[in-house]
Amino acid sequence: MKILVPIAIVALLFSCKKNSPTENKALKDTLASIDSINAARTKYNDSIKTLNDKNRFADLSGSHNLKFSTDGVPALNGSISFQKKGRDTYDVAGQAKAGHNNLSITGTIQRVSEKHLNFEGKISQKISGSRYDRTNKTTFFDEGKGNFWRLQDKINGDGFVDYIDISC
Repeated sequence: MKILVPIAIVALLFSCKKNSPTENKALKDTLASIDSINAARTKYNDSIKTLNDKNRFADLSGSHNLKFSTDGVPALNGSISFQKKGRDTYDVAGQAKAGHNNLSITGTIQRVSEKHLNFEGKISQKISGSRYDRTNKTTFFDEGKGNFWRLQDKINGDGFVDYIDISC
């Protein structure tokens, strides 16, 4: 029994062998194949991402005119900036001023058709000393009355009709 233990140890030492060069080459070939497949998948996924970021409608990025008008108050003129965020989605920020009256818009616009812009954010106005904030989701719509989209939530906090327009 005492002889079996040393014989088993010697047998284990000589039975282990190093990897042969053909096994290392096979491993390298497999890793190269996996890297090639991963590169092809990355290229394919990037092409899909590019297609998904492409606008369905004309790009609105850049500056547009912003106009506010209501009865009895001189019109406010300013600009609004559209920065592309995703497919037909823009971060917007703009302001229109005249004297002590002002209007500011910040939020996100999603263009859902040629005539509709869905807005989510904040529209703040201070007109003749009265302050009114709109924070509900709303729509700017091209009513066919000119080259602009008009805010559809037209009634302000005092019950008067406000026209807030973004030029096309």
